[in-house]
Amino acid sequence: MRAVVTRVKNARVEINGKINGAIETGFLVLLGVGPDDTPAQADKMAEKICNLRIFEDENEKMNLNLAAVGGALLVVSQFTLYADTSSRRPGFSRAAKPDLAIPLYERFMDQCREKGFRVEHGEFGADMQVFSQNDGPVTILLEV
Repeated sequence: MRAVVTRVKNARVEINGKINGAIETGFLVLLGVGPDDTPAQADKMAEKICNLRIFEDENEKMNLNLAAVGGALLVVSQFTLYADTSSRRPGFSRAAKPDLAIPLYERFMDQCREKGFRVEHGEFGADMQVFSQNDGPVTILLEV
């Protein structure tokens, strides 16, 4: 499982010109699921992201996590994180098929909700437009 986590001041995802999910302070999470990923990996990714200390404290040190700033998550499925770029035209055979990816995507979001966070999201497989005001910018790549 792979994720690109961006600290944001606000973010939203639109589908067909309508807002599907939106947050203020928090994380925009682009989440990719691989063919060998497991529920345990979804749980571990949720644990890592929800406890990631990348918000600044009073001394301007990245020391605060999502809970400390009252943040939320906007989660967008992103199969392209598993792109094979060995040629000029990317291939996506390394991404999990929807029958595996959708339940793990949902599980990740459920785990974040169980930790007490508001989770907004896109729609798996939809053509989405994602807007964000990056804070910092701070962007972290994670893989479990």
